[in-house]
Amino acid sequence: MVRSAALALALALGLSPAVPFAAAQAPADSALAGPVLPADTVAAGAQPADTQAAVPPADTLALAARRDTLAAAAPRADTLAPYIHSAPPGHGIRWYEPLAVLGGIALTASLDQPVANHFRDHRSQGGQDVADAWAKVGTVGVGVVTAGVLAGGLISHNEKVTHAGLRLLFSVGLAGGAAEGIKFALGRERPLQNTNSLDFDPAHFDTSFPSGHTTLAFAMATSLSDDIHRTWATVGLYSLATGVAVSRVYQEAHWVSDVVGGAALGIASAKLVSGRWRVFGLTPPRFLIGARGPVIGWSVAFHE
Repeated sequence: MVRSAALALALALGLSPAVPFAAAQAPADSALAGPVLPADTVAAGAQPADTQAAVPPADTLALAARRDTLAAAAPRADTLAPYIHSAPPGHGIRWYEPLAVLGGIALTASLDQPVANHFRDHRSQGGQDVADAWAKVGTVGVGVVTAGVLAGGLISHNEKVTHAGLRLLFSVGLAGGAAEGIKFALGRERPLQNTNSLDFDPAHFDTSFPSGHTTLAFAMATSLSDDIHRTWATVGLYSLATGVAVSRVYQEAHWVSDVVGGAALGIASAKLVSGRWRVFGLTPPRFLIGARGPVIGWSVAFHE
């Protein structure tokens, strides 16, 4: 009777008759072992609940895969993007400003022969020795300072000092190259070679205008003073450069207008390299510091 009732209930629920019958015949302690899984679930390969919990969710797997991809794409230490020094906005040179400078140089030419004659008549061995020593600042001194600043920045891994050294190197290089080009083009005779300050013999070297020592000294003074931004440094550096200019006139190696022109050229070169002065839309050089050392890039942009 009981079996018939169970069979009727199973048929009413749409279950296999063997399932409820087997459940009814199971020992009492089998209920303590856990629920009995349906036959179709076991056939599908389902796992117990504690085994399923060990499998990470789909969103966790996606996050881990994205993290691994980003880690693989990250640049190595030796391929990091370099530090780029960008110059500050500079003063655009107007067409009349170079003309004003040239006019000032021309005015100082009136002092060329009187000053040369004065030093010629009042020379002394002590003064000559001082002038010879001071003039070396415009050659050996500039080279030593430039190499020292650049090497100090690279050794200490100080980007600001390294950039200052690179700007100084470019400033004196531009100034020296421009000075030699002008010397060759004009061919002005030195006071030691000719007492006439207006004697020109173009297209040959070892000439007078502009003073190369003075050009380099003022390029160094301008570049360093703009980077240091201290009054004492500005006064000291420009005084040192002025001493170089005076020594070259005392040595009768240059006329007064030669050293004035050299000072103007040195200052302009350093200002153009640092970007504080702009001319014809030319952009200053950009100095890049990467893991493998400094790199110099120079671009030209012409604006209408």
